This record gives sequence, structure tokens and C-alpha cells, in this order.
Amino acid sequence: MTRFLIPGLIFLLLAGVLYVGVVQSPNKSTMQSALLGKPAPAFDLPTLDDPATRITSAQLAGRPWVLNVWGTWCVECRVEHEVLMEIAGQRAVPIVGFDWKDDDDAAKEWLRQLGNPYDVVAVDKDGRASIEFGVYGAPETFFIDAHGIVQYRHVGAMTLDIWRREFLSRLPKQALP
Repeated sequence: MTRFLIPGLIFLLLAGVLYVGVVQSPNKSTMQSALLGKPAPAFDLPTLDDPATRITSAQLAGRPWVLNVWGTWCVECRVEHEVLMEIAGQRAVPIVGFDWKDDDDAAKEWLRQLGNPYDVVAVDKDGRASIEFGVYGAPETFFIDAHGIVQYRHVGAMTLDIWRREFLSRLPKQALP
């Protein structure tokens, strides 16, 4: 009986420590990123509307912008889509979509049915550009300032509260809607 008591107590102690750590975590949807405070990775990708047309990070220089990584296969991306549509209606900042490892026809149909919140959609078929941003799942959303510096990263579905608190608060006052 006592040979099970000590391992059992050790297990309960470890479980308690893990529980407290999870409960006390300040913000579970904010992932620290090695890119925070550093220049956003350069990219040059075809657009969803016309694969012959490219979108590059250089084209976005000089103004703040938001990068949203999504895919039609992503359940949480569907959850956040209505919020992205509302955000896009504010016209506060350009929203660039990275259609990550997706089928072009499925992505076009998705946007046709649900609406297109993006100023431009870049096709990241092989996922390399998203990997440069440190993406490991969709959706993920980044705020890049006018100097091209990554200021914030949100993992998971966007909400209006997160948008106001973490994204709009980083915009210059004259740019606010």
C-alpha cells in the first residue's frame, strides 16, 4: 500500500502545480514570438485573385498593417471571419491575408460566400512565408507598424475586444477610426 502512496502524492503535487500555472497564465492567446520588436520577415507571394500579380512586404512599407494567417480547412478561421469583416469595415489599417497551405478554388469560394475582409490575399502554398513569421497554426494575426516592426502576435480567433485592446491601441492616434 505505501509503495503506491508516495508516487500518488508526487503525481498530485505535480498536477496541482500544473493546474495553478495554467489558471494563473495572464493571456493564453498571446504567444511570445522571437519576432516581437524585430522587422517582419520579407515575403514575395502571388495573390489569390491573380497568381501573376505579386504582393511583397516592400509594398506595405511606411504604414501599419495587419497580417492574418488563415485557411479554409481551419475551423477557428471560420469562427473569426465575421469579426474580420467588421474590422475591415472600419478601414483603420490594411489587412493582408496569408492563405496558408490551401486550395485556391476553395479559398476563392470561401471569400465569395462569407465576404472578403482582406485588402489583398497572398497565397502561401508551401507555408514558407508563414514559417518565417513563426506560425504553427491558423488563425494567427500580427500587427506590423509603419517601420515594418512586428509589434503584436495573436494566436486563435480574433475578437473585437482583442482588436480594440491589442491592435487599435497600437495605431497612431490620427489613424484611429
